[in-house]
Amino acid sequence: MKHRVVVTGLGALSPLGPTLETTWEGLKAGKSGIGPITLFDASEMPVKFAGEVPDFDPTAYMEKKEAKRTARFAQFAIAASKQAWRDAGLSIDHVDPERVGVFIGSGMGGLDVIQEEVIKLHERGASRVSPFLIPTVIVNMAAGNVAIHLGVKGPNLCQVSACSTGAHAIGDAFRLLQHGEVDVMLAGGTEAVITGLGVAGFSSAKALSPGHESGDPTRASRPFDAARNGFVMGEGAGVVVLETLEHAQARGARILAEVVGYGMTNDAHHITMPAPEGEGAQRAMRLALKDAGLTPSDVSYINAHGTSTGANDKYETAAYRGVFGDKVPPVSSTKSMVGHLLGAAGAVEAIACVKALEEGILPPTINLENADPECDLDYVPNQARRAEVEVVMSNNMGFGGHNASLILRRFR
Repeated sequence: MKHRVVVTGLGALSPLGPTLETTWEGLKAGKSGIGPITLFDASEMPVKFAGEVPDFDPTAYMEKKEAKRTARFAQFAIAASKQAWRDAGLSIDHVDPERVGVFIGSGMGGLDVIQEEVIKLHERGASRVSPFLIPTVIVNMAAGNVAIHLGVKGPNLCQVSACSTGAHAIGDAFRLLQHGEVDVMLAGGTEAVITGLGVAGFSSAKALSPGHESGDPTRASRPFDAARNGFVMGEGAGVVVLETLEHAQARGARILAEVVGYGMTNDAHHITMPAPEGEGAQRAMRLALKDAGLTPSDVSYINAHGTSTGANDKYETAAYRGVFGDKVPPVSSTKSMVGHLLGAAGAVEAIACVKALEEGILPPTINLENADPECDLDYVPNQARRAEVEVVMSNNMGFGGHNASLILRRFR
């Protein structure tokens, strides 16, 4: 017997703010969180803007001493998890800690600390490298630190699949709950790589937008627009609390949505470019629909990967045509407002889907001004839209050809 799996808590940090509330209110308002880089001196960088999490204080979630030896990506994970834990109304005294797990991934981990310590090694020698370097930067420390903070002792894993990481973490947690191996999972993704090395690396790969012709950084991320010219780096974290329906109902939890489908595939095509026509993404969506026992016509809204790069947006549009034919539901890319959160993207976007179900509001794709004949869907341009939302799909595609598709529906 497969258990039904429900969402009972949400936590998020994004360029729109350090909480779920500021993030969702910003998305509904069509607000951009993109601005000049302040985390380091970017004056000599080829790209000088990104989506930074504003007003983040790690000491609101941990002691000052611990914050100093915890990388920013792990700080974000701890913060989002504690938000989600509180939102779900959970207490360690009222759960079996051995049946509560954590799946929180990251695409790149502690790149900020790696950069600092490499400079220290080069300039001051090996003896000055921090003894905390390794346990600070390794990617699994997001999930590990969350377990330590919450005292949960069940399955603990770090998914790493580039831009599909957050979606894979939620999907894998969903599977574990379906099979009754746990009662509760915290799942999602976190990322904090707005560093000189991160910006230079993505820029050299010609992946980043050099900016909008107006010079306004808030207009640089423009998914599906004919003038799109690359993605904008963002940072943040998203964590959802998932539970078996039985466990949630037994404790009288507020149920926000139900997870019903998950599909994952690989393009087996190229290390960075998506497969033509979004062939791998199409297979992931079809697998998720089959898993959910739904048809394409059941889907009310799609939160797209929508990176604002030429190839992704064109092939993703083709993928939706391949799966949904001429009846593609409304599609939007929240990356237009927060940039690309990399390993955290799928989790924050899944959270946006839960909120869309809860409030009946589709977040917009902002900066959509010039029609691209190869991107010809309803992308909810520039303004949020009220709609009857019953079933939502969230899609992510990562470097290496990784594809993940999640389906959630209103709880009945």
